[in-house]
Amino acid sequence: MNTNDEAAFREFVTAQMDQLRGLAYLTCGDWQLAEDAVCTVLAKLYARWRRVDRPDSYARTMVVRAAVDEVRRPWWRRERTAGNTLPEPPVRDGTPAVVDRLTVLGALQELPIQQRAVLVLRYLEGRTVQETAEALRCPEGTVKTNTARGLARLRERLDVAEPLDTVAGRGHIERAS
Repeated sequence: MNTNDEAAFREFVTAQMDQLRGLAYLTCGDWQLAEDAVCTVLAKLYARWRRVDRPDSYARTMVVRAAVDEVRRPWWRRERTAGNTLPEPPVRDGTPAVVDRLTVLGALQELPIQQRAVLVLRYLEGRTVQETAEALRCPEGTVKTNTARGLARLRERLDVAEPLDTVAGRGHIERAS
């Protein structure tokens, strides 16, 4: 990699790191796994930097895939001990938006990984059914099914009467920072 490419890659990582970490966290629900997923993707992107036309799109797609892979990894391959992970304390500052966000995030993390990944890509990333299917390497019908089931489970968990895609459109579901 030449000096210009390396500088462009560093600039890309500096600009995108927080968004990629947030996307990975929303997908897998664990900050450590999210970090691992992002690092894995950035290492692959570095090797392919000159051949990738749209690095932002490539990185986002690969981060979701890597985060799903991290969650699916068998427990015996993970190098965790009981002392490595501490539960994250809930943050409450009294504003309804923060409380809503934490509530939705908690309910989102209770969903199966495939449903969570589909909802993150569809509603937070704004991707179409076809783009989501390509990103997750599954049929469009699977994306539609996981979207419907995921939204139904979120409605049930959140006790929401109106459709969640309307709520998402008003900005209640925001990207993790």
